Amino acid sequence: MKATVLVVEDEEKLRRVIELQLKTAGFDVEQAGSAEDAIKLADRADVILTDLRLPGQNGLELLSDLRLQDSHTPVIVMTAFGSIETAVEAMKAGAVDFLPKPFSLDHLMTVVNKALELRTLRAENRELRAELSQRYEFDNIVGRSEPMREIFATIDRVAPTRATVLLCGESGVGKDMIARAIHHHSPRTDRPFVKINCTALPENLMESELFGYEKGAFTGANASKPGKFEQADTGTVFLDEIGDVPGSIQVKLLRILQEREFERLGSNKTRHIDVRVLAATNVDLRAALEQGTFREDLYYRLNVLPINIPPLRDRKEDIPFLVSHFIKKLRKDLGSPVESISDAAIERLLGYHWPGNVRELENVIERSMVLAGGKVLEASDIKLDMAPKSRAASVDSFLPEGQTLDQFEQSIIREALQRANGNKSQTARLLGLTRNALRYRLSQMGIES
Repeated sequence: MKATVLVVEDEEKLRRVIELQLKTAGFDVEQAGSAEDAIKLADRADVILTDLRLPGQNGLELLSDLRLQDSHTPVIVMTAFGSIETAVEAMKAGAVDFLPKPFSLDHLMTVVNKALELRTLRAENRELRAELSQRYEFDNIVGRSEPMREIFATIDRVAPTRATVLLCGESGVGKDMIARAIHHHSPRTDRPFVKINCTALPENLMESELFGYEKGAFTGANASKPGKFEQADTGTVFLDEIGDVPGSIQVKLLRILQEREFERLGSNKTRHIDVRVLAATNVDLRAALEQGTFREDLYYRLNVLPINIPPLRDRKEDIPFLVSHFIKKLRKDLGSPVESISDAAIERLLGYHWPGNVRELENVIERSMVLAGGKVLEASDIKLDMAPKSRAASVDSFLPEGQTLDQFEQSIIREALQRANGNKSQTARLLGLTRNALRYRLSQMGIES
């Protein structure tokens, strides 16, 4: 379909020239000689081209009226009066571009086409936002909170690329599932996905496990063996708990990320691979940089696209959706009669602090479904893991009642921010942190620095 341009100009000759040019270029044209007439035609237009000086209401007032109507139509203003300040005022009022009179017809077409491209982008963005506002599940990752919708949108954007992604968050928030979702929605979806748990590999075996070895490289190496990276060639490697990798291996990982090459243990032959690297950590890598236990160059290679996953206690509005998901998922496997959960049971779950995050919630629902006898999980059926406190904790009150270490730390940071009236440098000094360390902690808390 042809795009329609509404031309708002009180000078009839100029209006006619613009109309002829636009129609020659394949546009439909509507005309108005005043802002009042333009408002009546605005909903028919894909782009509005208006003079600033008009009889009655001026172009700025027209922009204001369109904004009140929540119009998404891009507006271009034409002006031969005033100065650059007038054009800036129009842009602040919502105009997407301006044409200083006199202008060439080529310039007119360039600006109109650019406005149409912007309109298309705005429409696509609104559609995406509408989809995200309705979506609460993405490859079994469940949530309707604003942080989770942002994560879904980020997965959509980063998955098609080969960029390195660093997933940050506490244990149990679902970093593994997000890594798999990124791989599943990438062009490598039918290629290998190899997860490497860096904590589970002993330091003396890590190099041979990651990069492989040749026959005779060490005692017991009776045959050559490819490492995890070779197994993942053309696919994705997921480095879980990357913060636990020793320094000697960090150097080799840096080479993989930079050069996409390595040597097996006991070999001088350089091998080239095509892998996408995803990494995850539940520790503060910024703090590890300051302590010298993590290489700065490796950190910046990994931190190309960071995704911070909030703990469950900071997005409790997702709990009802997660519970519904787990009941559907577990009901058949457990042979449980449970079909739903009562409001009182949800309230009981919302009142808990969830130190184990989503993983703990799933365990609680599974345990409660096994022990429940009816079709509805009641508050009395919810079996929370009230682990007994250690003797030292009960005697010394090491942490405030009902608070985890992360919650306690965040409360201290908020108190320091308040005392420093929001000044980040002063807050860092009060806490004995560097500005970078404070900035990282604030980002983990969802506070923009």
